[in-house]
Amino acid sequence: MAWSWHANCNNPGMDRNPPTDRMDNRPRIRDTAGQDQVLGQPARRLPRHWPWLALGGVALVAAIGWVAIGWTGGGRSYDAARIRIAEVRRGDLVRDLSADGRVIAANSPTLYAIAAGTVTLQVVAGDKVGKGQALAVIDSPELRSKLVQEESTLAGMEAEASRAALDAQITRANAKRALDQAMVERTAAMRDLERYQRAFDGGAVPQNDLARAKYVMTKAEIGMAAARQAFALQSQGAGLDARNKQLLVERQRAVVAEQRRQVDALTLRAPFDGQVGQVQVPQGTQVATNGPVLSVVDLSRFEVEIKVPESFARDLGIGMPAQITSNGTGYAGEIAAVSPEVVNGEVTARVRFADGKQPPGLRQNQRLSVRIVMDTRKDVLMVERGPFVEQDGGRFAYVMDGGSAVRRPIQAGATSLDAVEIVSGLKAGDRVVVAGTDQFDNADRVRISGE
Repeated sequence: MAWSWHANCNNPGMDRNPPTDRMDNRPRIRDTAGQDQVLGQPARRLPRHWPWLALGGVALVAAIGWVAIGWTGGGRSYDAARIRIAEVRRGDLVRDLSADGRVIAANSPTLYAIAAGTVTLQVVAGDKVGKGQALAVIDSPELRSKLVQEESTLAGMEAEASRAALDAQITRANAKRALDQAMVERTAAMRDLERYQRAFDGGAVPQNDLARAKYVMTKAEIGMAAARQAFALQSQGAGLDARNKQLLVERQRAVVAEQRRQVDALTLRAPFDGQVGQVQVPQGTQVATNGPVLSVVDLSRFEVEIKVPESFARDLGIGMPAQITSNGTGYAGEIAAVSPEVVNGEVTARVRFADGKQPPGLRQNQRLSVRIVMDTRKDVLMVERGPFVEQDGGRFAYVMDGGSAVRRPIQAGATSLDAVEIVSGLKAGDRVVVAGTDQFDNADRVRISGE
């Protein structure tokens, strides 16, 4: 059996003497509530890890301060080793273009088959040939057969034209004979009328005979006029038919001449003195109509073919001067052609030697260097060319300001291979980030560390 006790510590009237336990006669705990004094609210115990919490708070405050300082001093920080900085300066901006090119023949036509047939080559690649020399023959039975047919048609038309001309002559002769007969009859009638008129005046013949003679005269004149008109019409008609037949003959002669030209073109001939280039078909093979057979290279005139970046192609013009270098010797040249087609960001241009003065011993596909001076601008502000020009279209640049780079609006002008003109927004001595600005994300200000 357990015993319990309750004490009212706030009741001063209770017995202050500790009672004795009824079981073991041990004394009870003495009540001292009356002696207690309230001194104040007890203090809280700090956790055992409070030093670490305090240190973390200090670190957080420091981080916030560092970020604030970073943003106020330039937003983000970038290593100077990852960018390239150039200084704005004054000088002469030479807009030139240098490129390696290959030698090509200025005139190297390809000869094509005018008709389908079997090819018989009479030369091989590399052979030197003279103007008019036969290079290959194409056997085309169809074309030769057509020539025979056209020649036969021409012969028939020529016979018809000759017969028409003969008929015209006969018709003209018959009409002339009838006209002559009418003229004779008129002459006879006129003489009879004169005789009857004299006889009538002498009273030898009556009035009726004179009237009959006048009638015959009138009839003869009418007949002569009709014969004259018939002669003119028949002569004109016969001549017209003959001329039509002759025109048909001339047209057919033109057809035959063209057919003969085509047959003659089956023999491919060298258009000039030169060298056989590439042979497109093997010996004795069939070639289609308008199929390539071989090429001929003019060894007397060469040009240099170069590849030009698209950004410079629009500034090139026919006749622009250039300098071609071969074995350390420079030769004057000029742009001969610029292709309108862009391939892989480049445009093909051809440069010819000025005044026909070219280096001796040039060969196809030989490598030469070409320099083209497009423009020279005197005493302009310029800076090293870099990717920053293309990234913002030449409208912005990052200018160094102490340890920061500040985005500033500018206006770029002409460009060369290694420099760009500054029209406005910068001054001489400014230091500009010309490469690496793509990592700035168009920020107004960035910090550059290690500068």
